[in-house]
Amino acid sequence: METIHRLLPISAADTLIFRCPRTPRFPPLPPKNPSVFPAGSPALEFRRRFSNGFRVSAGWFSVFGTRQRAVLPEIVKAGDPVLHEPAGEVPVEDIGSERIQRIIEDMISVMRKAPGVGLAAPQIGVPLKIIILEDTKEYISYAPKNELEAQDRHPFDLLVIVNPKMKKRSNKTALFFEGCLSVDGFRAVVERYLEVEVTGLGRDGRPIRVDATGWQARILQHECDHLDGMLYVDKMVPRTFRAVENLDLPLPVGCPQLGVR
Repeated sequence: METIHRLLPISAADTLIFRCPRTPRFPPLPPKNPSVFPAGSPALEFRRRFSNGFRVSAGWFSVFGTRQRAVLPEIVKAGDPVLHEPAGEVPVEDIGSERIQRIIEDMISVMRKAPGVGLAAPQIGVPLKIIILEDTKEYISYAPKNELEAQDRHPFDLLVIVNPKMKKRSNKTALFFEGCLSVDGFRAVVERYLEVEVTGLGRDGRPIRVDATGWQARILQHECDHLDGMLYVDKMVPRTFRAVENLDLPLPVGCPQLGVR
């Protein structure tokens, strides 16, 4: 397994791949909320099949069947349509439901098991606007001190944000390598804002606001991108995509240097 500090920033150790049975990935849509997902999306097709008698009893869908849930959801990999289309908002009245709370608990377990510092619901196949993030002293302890200072990286407690909305707080940006649990073994340089504000709802349905800087701001931008159907490779600096074992090699001639701009 690769050392944690080289897998920056979203995946702490993304060479660990879950080996659990493939499960259908789209939850049944409550009949009173037919507009949660965009027209033509795979989620609507799943809803149509479910309403016509299709049933599943594996993964977190076991709430609709008879078996107890035995395994965590897989981390969905790049190329799956759920990662490349916008997620739908969670109705406020549904946030406290068993279904949404189970999704959140599964996200937390999957992120920590990976381990990673952020995860969006589409990454476990759920096309809903839910993100979680957490950076611990343990993860940070593996990174060289000079990297931590350059990235303005500090530990923070678990954050769960439902229906997040993000806006920049300044025009300052930084360029650093970025990774993702849905893109195994690779990194690329991505330019991100240094300061952002994210508002939304907590897992209890109450309003939440996060004013973030540095590495936390980068994680928030990365996870919010997932909810728009976008991966970091869609924003990467050209010619910087590389395998993790090549992170220490010089960037190609003409590429911008890492750091704050």
